[in-house]
Amino acid sequence: MTDYPNMLAPLDLGFTTLKNRVLMGSMHTGLEETGDWNRVAEFYADRARGGVALMVTGGIGPNLEGSVLPGAAMMTSEKEVEKHKIVTERVHEAGGKIAMQILHAGRYAYGPKCVAPSPVKSPISPFPPTELDEEGIEKQISDIINAATLAKEAGYDGVEVMGSEGYFINQFLVTHTNKRTDRWGGSYENRMRLPIEIVRRMRAAVGTDFIIIYRLSMIDLVPNGSTYDEVVQLAKEIEKAGATIINTGIGWHEARIPTIATSVPRAAFAWVTKKLMGQVSIPVITSNRINTPEVAEEVLSTGCADMVSMARPLLADPDFVAKAMDGHAARIAPCIACNQACLDHTFGGKLTSCLVNPRACHETELVIDSAETPKTVAVVGAGPAGLSAALTADARGHSVTLFDRADEVGGQLNIAKQVPGKEEFWGLVDWYREMLAASGVTLKLGTDVAADDLTGLDEVIVATGVTPRDPQIPGQDGDNVLTYIDVLGAKAPVGKRVAVLGAGGIGFDVSEFLAHEGTSPTEDLPAWMKEWGVSDPETHRGGLAPEGPQPHAAARDITLLQRKAEKHGKRLGKTTGWIHRAALKMKDVQFVGGVNYEKIDGDGLHVSFGEARETPQVIEADTVVLCTGQEPERSLADALAAKGITAHVIGGADVAAELDAKRAINQGTRLAASL
Repeated sequence: MTDYPNMLAPLDLGFTTLKNRVLMGSMHTGLEETGDWNRVAEFYADRARGGVALMVTGGIGPNLEGSVLPGAAMMTSEKEVEKHKIVTERVHEAGGKIAMQILHAGRYAYGPKCVAPSPVKSPISPFPPTELDEEGIEKQISDIINAATLAKEAGYDGVEVMGSEGYFINQFLVTHTNKRTDRWGGSYENRMRLPIEIVRRMRAAVGTDFIIIYRLSMIDLVPNGSTYDEVVQLAKEIEKAGATIINTGIGWHEARIPTIATSVPRAAFAWVTKKLMGQVSIPVITSNRINTPEVAEEVLSTGCADMVSMARPLLADPDFVAKAMDGHAARIAPCIACNQACLDHTFGGKLTSCLVNPRACHETELVIDSAETPKTVAVVGAGPAGLSAALTADARGHSVTLFDRADEVGGQLNIAKQVPGKEEFWGLVDWYREMLAASGVTLKLGTDVAADDLTGLDEVIVATGVTPRDPQIPGQDGDNVLTYIDVLGAKAPVGKRVAVLGAGGIGFDVSEFLAHEGTSPTEDLPAWMKEWGVSDPETHRGGLAPEGPQPHAAARDITLLQRKAEKHGKRLGKTTGWIHRAALKMKDVQFVGGVNYEKIDGDGLHVSFGEARETPQVIEADTVVLCTGQEPERSLADALAAKGITAHVIGGADVAAELDAKRAINQGTRLAASL
């Protein structure tokens, strides 16, 4: 008996059977571009061993002009086939199935040779595309079919045709990007000719016993996007053309609505996929913000889809399915949808990984094996750095004691989880608590540790975190001044008019916390949809509400200030910074930069501007909140050094940065792996 009968049920595709209803969705990891195919193979095999039924690779280009980036992986010739065989054979040995995603980026291709149905430049690329003629379109179709036949030769169980997210095929479907008047444009029958032709020819080329997944944009979230009737019409024609499965795509990359960030409610778009159920007879997959077995089971049991796609959750824990099968769902490392080590890395040209699991995409390089000589290890500080170090050291067989002066584990994760839109951090702290309980780590909370308490040990790890930086503003000791810890940690009362000093990640978090009251939209799907202007595509084309975003009024009048004369949140995540800025602007938070903090008094915050300290003015405020950075808490490390005790200093105690859990967890894990 299982708690997840629908998720773990097999899915019969006729010519083959998937062992459960979990698909690992496509992710651009950058692994294929490393040229280390053993490393690529191990990444996918690890997920196959963890129980995933079917995986989809990152997008593989069918030709040069369609590749997402210069140097991106392609499938164009026999020489690529041999490399991919290393991957497919490893996955099959591990008991899994794998499909190759064929991704033609169209006008999203980041290069001067990009092509599209019409010469309409993308707002997220500097390169205007070349409009294809009839011969050019035929070449793109032929190259895509060639990629599929080579994928079959390489041992893949199938391919996924990327027809959503605003890529090449999607660009033909909507008048937003297709301005043609020939047989590839104009009427919807003409505009959908390309995907139908691709799937029809592909099925003829690969035969019947090969999976073809078509990724269908169910809701475009851009102006002049597809209507619901068009989506259904295309789905039916794609089925007739020979697709095995339809997978859900949500939103174009240029859409100004978040679709996978942590502030998006769980399974926020499953209702969109449910609308297609019963319209086609082939299996339908739903996607986006499905990150626990419970959510997956709910989605499947309520008829939203036949299968669920999870991508980032399988970065966080490759054993997701196996743990659910074994009754250990509480031990699944949670995807918190932060994007910090996955999508932010991808768009920054770095190799993908995971904040929660630094081994993701580093399986062959970051190895957690048994220690040859078990040691006694003390870890001081139960924040993300200390927790990762303690659990990794314990897993290797060391005898570990973890200390913290607080009464609960988590450190500043307990600060972050208070912010509306960051509710997933509660699950991360719960997971650490669960893993500690299942480990051999001796946990001593509510304990102050001095240097004298740490003698006679083999290894000492100091992970004592950070303290707020003193900005040295005259009047900062007044009753109307609080730190971010006072606000988010102690929930100190805050007035109606607030000046928040510091526009980094903490300043944004505090502003979001103070602007909000009541239930978080992340926990209330209808409220979230209204806030961002998401509508039913059956009612409004593309799923955009005509009235636009309608957020609740802010609970307070907030001014967010920074010393730097630059865009607020410039150093926030590449894929989430725009969301935080948009969310605060919708709440009428005022952004003020290039200021000098002169003094704080009963009237509020006195500021001036520029090096010459010009244009003095008062930001009227009942409360001033200091988010002006952090300093490493190194008092214990310094005391140990004074006694001649060598200690490893990690996390915020090493480098104070904006609640940088990604760096802290990675550092703690790697240190413990090397002891």
